[in-house]
Parts: sequence; C-alpha cells; structure tokens
Amino acid sequence: MEESMVKNLVEKVPILKEMQKGQEVVWINPDKVSFAESMKDCELSVEDVEDAEARLKRFAPFIMRCFPETKDRDGLIESALTDILAMKNRINQKYGSALEGRLLLKQDSHLAIAGSVKARGGIYEVLKHTEDLVLEQGLLSVEDDYSCLAEPEFRRFFEQYTVQVGSTGNLGMSIGIMSAAIGYRVIVHMSADAKQWKKDLLRSRGVTVLEYESDYSGAVKNGRRLSDEDPKSYFVDDENSRNLFLGYAVAANRLTGQLAEKGIAVDEEHPLFVYIPCGVGGAPGGISFGLKQVFGDHVHCFFVEPVQAPCMLTGMATGLHGNISVQDIGLSGKTHADGLAVGRPSGFVGNVMKPMLSGEFTVRDARLYDYMRDLLEAEDIFLEPSACAAFQGVIRMNQSEEIRKYLEKNGLTDKMKNAVHIAWATGGSLVPEEMRKTYKDTYLDE
Repeated sequence: MEESMVKNLVEKVPILKEMQKGQEVVWINPDKVSFAESMKDCELSVEDVEDAEARLKRFAPFIMRCFPETKDRDGLIESALTDILAMKNRINQKYGSALEGRLLLKQDSHLAIAGSVKARGGIYEVLKHTEDLVLEQGLLSVEDDYSCLAEPEFRRFFEQYTVQVGSTGNLGMSIGIMSAAIGYRVIVHMSADAKQWKKDLLRSRGVTVLEYESDYSGAVKNGRRLSDEDPKSYFVDDENSRNLFLGYAVAANRLTGQLAEKGIAVDEEHPLFVYIPCGVGGAPGGISFGLKQVFGDHVHCFFVEPVQAPCMLTGMATGLHGNISVQDIGLSGKTHADGLAVGRPSGFVGNVMKPMLSGEFTVRDARLYDYMRDLLEAEDIFLEPSACAAFQGVIRMNQSEEIRKYLEKNGLTDKMKNAVHIAWATGGSLVPEEMRKTYKDTYLDE
C-alpha cells in the first residue's frame, strides 16, 4: 500500500497511530447494530448452523470408532466450561481489575483429537468434504451408520484424494489428524511462525508438512496454488471458508446446555461477555456468529490480538477488511502467539462480523506468558501463550474509558454485578512437557 494512502487512513482512523507504535489498544466497533438488524443482509443463517450440528451428529459413530477418547461424549467433540474463581481473584488483586460477576474458562484448549479450538471448524470441514464425496459417489446415504467409513474399503477410496491446508499450527493439526484418520493423503503448508513440535506431531501421523519462510498468508497462497493443480485435491481455505466458520458456530448451541447446568441465565439483566483470541478470524468469527444466534443482544463478543499482528482490527477499523495487512501500517506481523501470527484478515469474516462484533483488544506478547503463569498457579490449568490472550479482555474491562462508554451506551453499567465473562481458551493440551517448561520459563521485556 502506498505511503500516502496509509497516511490518509491514519488521519481518518486515529487508533491506527497507536497501533503503529505497537501500543495496546481498546477498540469499540462503531458499526455494531442490534442482532435483528445485523441478520438482515447476512449470507448465513441459524439454519446453516443447525445443518452443521446435524452433520456432526451423523459422524459421531465414526468419530467414536476412530477416536475412543470421545466415547464419554458419544462422539461429539466438546470441551468443559469451568468456573475459575481463583483466577478472577488473582486478576483483581494483581492487575487491579475490579471485575464483577462470574468468570469462566471455555476449555477448547482441551478439545479431543486436536487439543485446540481448531478441532471444531477444521474437523468439521474435513467431515463435510468426506460426506460430500461419499454421497456423490453413492457409497453412503445420510440414514446409514457412518461408523462404516472406518472400514478398509472406504480408506482405500479416500486414499486417492488429497486434503491440503495452510496453517500457523493448530488448524494444520486438526485438519491433518482427522484427514489422516479417514485415509486421505494430507499436506499441511506451515508458515515460519509454526512451532517445531506441531510439525513433528503431524509428521508422526503420516502428514506431509511443507515449510515456508513466509508468513501465514504466504503459506496459504502456496497451498492453494498446489491444490488447484490437482483435481483430486481439496484445499481448506481458512481465509474464506464458510464450512470452517459454521463448524466453529456449533459451539454456541452446546454452550447453552453447559450454562444451564451451572444455573447461569443470559438475558437482559444477566449479560454475557466473551473474549476470544483472533488470528485470521475464522474461529472467533464463527463462535461469535453462533453466540449471537443463541443469545442475540445479550451477548457481547470481543476479539483479542497481538500488538504486532492485529489483522482483524486493522481490517475492521479501516473498513478494508482483507484488502489491508498489518505490514501496510508498519507492523511486523511477528508474535510469540503463533496461532495469531496473521498479517491479513479474512474479508469474509470481517464483513459478517461488521454489524455484530462489540470490539477488540490488543495485547503485548510479554503479558501472554504472565497470564499463562497466573492461570497455572491459580487454577492448575495449562494453556499455550496465544490462548491466554483472552485474559487481556477480562482484565481491561474496568480499566478502559472506551469500555466504560460502551457499557453506558448499552445500558449495562448497573448490570455488571450479574454479568458472566467467558475467556475462550483456544489451545494447549497437546503441548509437549518440555515445551511447557520452556513457556513457563519465558519472560519478555515489556
């Protein structure tokens, strides 16, 4: 992008000036409207989410057969919703947050099979593609028991097909592990930010990992090009995929049951605030879309991004979405939060989120390690550093003038004592023990 264009953008969007300096910011979305208004021109609907949920139920017998660890949930890949009162107390004491209400952790960090939020969208997209193939070939009907897909004759059928994806790590793991289990040939195109242990794990499952010196967008571009050259290859496009998005959105329906089990109401008097780490946007966008379908105006969704890679914030604040990168405004795009190391956001997600998202926070890398240690010491729960970005939103709720105005404008100020806050943990359970120790011992200069 030309320097003059950037200069004009900074003049029109003042928050960019703070972002260019690598400062932590709080941004409230000026385009947010009521839920009913937001759905008027939306290309997706609640019926699309219900269709995705039905498909996952059809595949449950197959998932149980291939991954016995899912039997306790009848083949559904779902995570716990955990009260973290000790973490709330630590946050209030250590960071002076004065957070009211109840704080919970949605542990997608411990989802079966892939150990991250990507087990939702990534695995769903592979299953959707698999169903499309077998239905098209007349090998299966939707009334059949899908556990038969694990039989040798089906594996032989799938071996003639390839699945490819570009990834900084966790998406590649979910796509790779499930695709290999079905029988596909799998190629994961990894950016320079991807951790070595994630590459090693994939290779141990028979996945081909191609490494690039470029960032996430470069890996995606190369993966898409190679996949397009092979008529029997399917490319999982994290930047534009509706299927990934809907796989993530299914989380919301399941959350309602978990909240009910805890006696938690979400309504006008009991607002719900959700904080989700954000990379290219697919996972947080899909989850937020699903939550809005269920809770409407009573849920307030915030994304959290690293100060050097706030791609979704850059796209949404400027209105340029996928047509601008963080590098265009002078940021490096490099961060210790490998899953969030994305320079250019999904234009598709940005446009869907434009009327729905409440706002964004950015966070310095050093804090990710501090929050990781805080949670480990307070609750004995380990998350990888990028997943701990969610706590930046929790902590900044009572420390920001922008948030104070948001609460006031939305009539929430006197309801915060009844509020429920959910930090959405996006990854961590598959991190090897030696890597956990490295994370615990990592201290960065502010």
